[in-house]
Amino acid sequence: MHDTDPAHTPEPPAKHPRGLYTLFFTEMWERFSYYGMRALLVLFMVDTVEHGGLGFDDKTATSIYGLYTAFVYLVALPGGWIADRLLGAQRSVWYGAMIIALGHFVLAIPSMQAFFVGLVLVVLGTGLLKPNISAIVGQLYPEGGGRRDAGFTIFYMGINLGAAIGPLICSTLGEKLNWHYGFAAAGVGMLFGLAQFKLTARHLGTAGLTPHRRPGAAAGSGGLDRAWYFVGGAVVLIFAVVLLALTRVITFNPIVLAQNTTYVIVGIAVAYFAGIFIFGKLDATETKRTLVIVVLLLCAALFWSGFEQAGSSLSLFAERYTERSVSWLNFEIPAGWFQTLNPAFIIALAPVVAALWVNLARRHLNPSVPMKFAIGMIFLGVGFLVMVAAAKLVVSGNKVAPYWLICTYLLHTTGELCLSPVGLSAVTKLAPARFVGQMMGLWFVAASLGNLIAGLFAGEINPEAIEQMPDLYLRVVIGPVVAGIVLIAFVRPIRKLMGGVR
Repeated sequence: MHDTDPAHTPEPPAKHPRGLYTLFFTEMWERFSYYGMRALLVLFMVDTVEHGGLGFDDKTATSIYGLYTAFVYLVALPGGWIADRLLGAQRSVWYGAMIIALGHFVLAIPSMQAFFVGLVLVVLGTGLLKPNISAIVGQLYPEGGGRRDAGFTIFYMGINLGAAIGPLICSTLGEKLNWHYGFAAAGVGMLFGLAQFKLTARHLGTAGLTPHRRPGAAAGSGGLDRAWYFVGGAVVLIFAVVLLALTRVITFNPIVLAQNTTYVIVGIAVAYFAGIFIFGKLDATETKRTLVIVVLLLCAALFWSGFEQAGSSLSLFAERYTERSVSWLNFEIPAGWFQTLNPAFIIALAPVVAALWVNLARRHLNPSVPMKFAIGMIFLGVGFLVMVAAAKLVVSGNKVAPYWLICTYLLHTTGELCLSPVGLSAVTKLAPARFVGQMMGLWFVAASLGNLIAGLFAGEINPEAIEQMPDLYLRVVIGPVVAGIVLIAFVRPIRKLMGGVR
């Protein structure tokens, strides 16, 4: 019989579980592949066919980019459900990584059909891997507490390390040699992640090993079989639509599809919250806190619609209008290298921002959640104000120095650190306990919506009418800054609605 006296309960071990490093390197290579490929995506689509690109106009390319990045977030919702219900998180990560690697290697095939099939595969694989690898990290620390928070911090560094390295390698190969070499490099990176996951998965133990069975359901029960039929049918339907589109039996206009998908996502979110408020049996406190979540999600969608210009309009700005020649090295910096700035700044600044919040809290000066959101929105707007000035220089007939983009990315990263981790934490605290998972899913939906809007906006910047560029970037300044000012004005009422949640 074990001693259950709390006074004799053993302290959790001081070291982190070895499985954390399995997940660290798996996620590092997955982010290497994702951000490495993302740095090439729009540049490849707008490049001429003679140079190995697809020859798309900016509007079509950025709409496809917006759809791709939006669906990466949306597919995380069914990806989490498949792990919980059918596969378990470990197998979901394994199969997701295999599908991602396959997708990148399909992208390496110089064919229009292969390009779209590869994108679909990467979306499906990422949706299966991304939410579930984080879930396993949490399960490695059943005791919770500070060691768990530290474990997630280490894991977060793996994300950004991969995101920083990927564009450097993939952009160099893609822009200097052949676009498809860059896509293949992303696939090789994912193979490294697969190999080390397979070799070290034993360190994960039982964390995420099995799915969560419904009460009364056993493995192989009819309920689970029906779920597999549903998943299989959905996958068949997806690839049937892709096949019909590639054979031109049906046609899609990417711009119209992106616009309509935006409306669908907004409609889903509105319907969900209407259902929660009407049928969710919320008490007064839960109702007020859920209203705050609605505000935070709206702000998050607006923030990501600007922030995610990184892979579209800012990427094209780096390629076309930024002086990238290093004369003393006789070398031109690949445009995709600028994509490494955000993760590099996160690695450098995240500890600083975290320490700042801690120090302010000790002095009872720590800003509230809405105030941090407001700060993040204003940093985003100021970052685009820098781009307004840079665009004016471009209109005057000059290429601009790299420090304009460097400054923009620094401001945007600072805004991200004020908003993104704070938002994730706030939603978990504000959501009614029975709806936490669903409302965390809506955080991804807000990111998906922001990515779609980002892609559509980037298409408005016409290279044949660059005189319009300063005014277009000014539009991106106004929205976040006005939203930030409104949040500051309503900080006190919002804090009251939060009911003591900090």
